[in-house]
Amino acid sequence: MIILRILFNGIIMAAELAAIFAVSWLGYRHPYLFAGLTALLGFLLGTRLEIARLRNELNFYFGRTVARASLGVALVAASEATVKAFVAGLVALLMFSGTDQTRLLYTAIVFGVVLYAGSAILRRLTISFAAVPSRWGFFRLAPPLGLLFSLGLSLLVMAKLLPQPSLTDIVTHAFAGMAAVPSIDQVSELLYLVKQYVDNFILLVLTGLVGERLALALGIVLSVNALSGFVIAVYAVVIAGVVYRLEEWNG
Repeated sequence: MIILRILFNGIIMAAELAAIFAVSWLGYRHPYLFAGLTALLGFLLGTRLEIARLRNELNFYFGRTVARASLGVALVAASEATVKAFVAGLVALLMFSGTDQTRLLYTAIVFGVVLYAGSAILRRLTISFAAVPSRWGFFRLAPPLGLLFSLGLSLLVMAKLLPQPSLTDIVTHAFAGMAAVPSIDQVSELLYLVKQYVDNFILLVLTGLVGERLALALGIVLSVNALSGFVIAVYAVVIAGVVYRLEEWNG
């Protein structure tokens, strides 16, 4: 019996890694489909969780029980979930669309590593503190995962595995690297170059103000890359939730 449990745990771990690889591959190879799936999952998860949050939150503010099937709660929850889902889908599209395939591959690798970290964190919170994976992941995990993702990309830039564009690179791409009617990939690549240039400019300014080490830390926090945590958290919630249920069934 113990051997079967160990074997099943190994299968669960392999399935978790396979799911993380599949999500990262989907983003790398099919960014539009990935963005649509992200928005859909964000809306479905968000609506359900926002309803649960609002029921408790409104009771706290108004001191009375809110009806489970309250239409007002459902509409507010759906509205908030729609906005967050749109932002998550847009960030997902910008994250994985572009023309530099090497950059996109490294982005997918960092995405997969951070996604695994998010899933592992949720599992540990569940085991140690009986936390609800979906609630912790959706409402609390996005900022730290975004910082991890930003840190990973910053390290790749410092290692010169990702480009650090100059103003000349941006102008060249804007005038020579784009069609008369640019595609989403071409626009995304230009936005990436601009974002990296702005991040580097902010880093230079901060270095002069607070020193190199603190500037690096602040640069990671202030980078637009940190917004990617909202995308990673959605998939961490889904994967950790499935893994938790499988482990519960096995235990």
